[in-house]
Amino acid sequence: MKLTRPVDPSPRTRPAARVLRCGGRSVRWRGRSLVVGLGATALAVVLGVLAIGGGDYPMSPADVLRTLTGGGSPAEDFIVGELRLPRLVTALAVGAALALSGAILQSLVRNPLGSPDVLGVTQGAATGALIVVVAGGGTLLLSGAALLGGLATGLLLWAVVGRHGLHGYRLVLVGIGTTAILTGVNGWLLTRAPLMDAARAVLWLTGSLDGRGGAQAVPLLGLLALLTPVVVGTARALSLIELGDDTATALGVPVSLVRQLLLGAAVLLAAGAAAAAGPVSFVALVAPHLARRLTRAPGPNLAAAAGTGAVLLLAADLAAQRAIDGHQLPVGVVTGLIGGAYLVWLLAARRRAARI
Repeated sequence: MKLTRPVDPSPRTRPAARVLRCGGRSVRWRGRSLVVGLGATALAVVLGVLAIGGGDYPMSPADVLRTLTGGGSPAEDFIVGELRLPRLVTALAVGAALALSGAILQSLVRNPLGSPDVLGVTQGAATGALIVVVAGGGTLLLSGAALLGGLATGLLLWAVVGRHGLHGYRLVLVGIGTTAILTGVNGWLLTRAPLMDAARAVLWLTGSLDGRGGAQAVPLLGLLALLTPVVVGTARALSLIELGDDTATALGVPVSLVRQLLLGAAVLLAAGAAAAAGPVSFVALVAPHLARRLTRAPGPNLAAAAGTGAVLLLAADLAAQRAIDGHQLPVGVVTGLIGGAYLVWLLAARRRAARI
């Protein structure tokens, strides 16, 4: 096994990548990206312990760790294992899935506004869920309909823009139009639902982790386990596509196939996250930007984006539980406030850059 440092043509603008060679294989990694990944993991552990220890039955960090290692009382085992830990796992999985989806879409369309929120995928998932609400279906059917609604929206986008239009402003503009149409449809479906069902649907549409357990976490974890190898296996091709279709084709990348495969993976991840926790807004938009700023590395930064998204949603859920004493906010309210502020800042920064 040999560790080498290749020559970086621009060491002042980006951190140099290292190459780990082992058994004829080579893996490129960057020290700053590794530090960001380890930091996100450590922060997730700390926030997770705090989240599990809060609530109507408070527990100290020592009690939480003791219960997680099998030394808790029956009451503590029930509270942690049946109530709080499944919600924590769901938050981490939803955040990672949304961030991965956003990172893929932003790289594919080569636009910082590319995310399932902007392209209408999450609104499509909401439409599928609302149809079930109007029809009087249960929670399990609602999650399945949300997944199908997101997939149907992704297929609609692909059909409208065509295989050669899955990049640039064309996809973004079609996505914005699709979002507007589905928002109107969702408003009409809410007026058709019974009052109690409509109230439940509004909470779901905001994005919430209340009452989430293994029934929501396990399918999403399975989806992540299925799609992560696909995304990782095409990460290098995605980085080359960012350089332009002609350059990527010259380097041997089957651009059309990779773009369609990754678009399908991004839509599945976003739809799966929406099925688990509702259309949580702005995580898919903000997390890839934060990861890129933290790592200062080119490319989609998929691993760093997934870690950043998981921590961001977990922190937002913790803030939602503690912001107002005696009341819990839906996590989508907190992510909406953070994401909306970040979007305004991003647009203002680009406007200043254009003037300069």
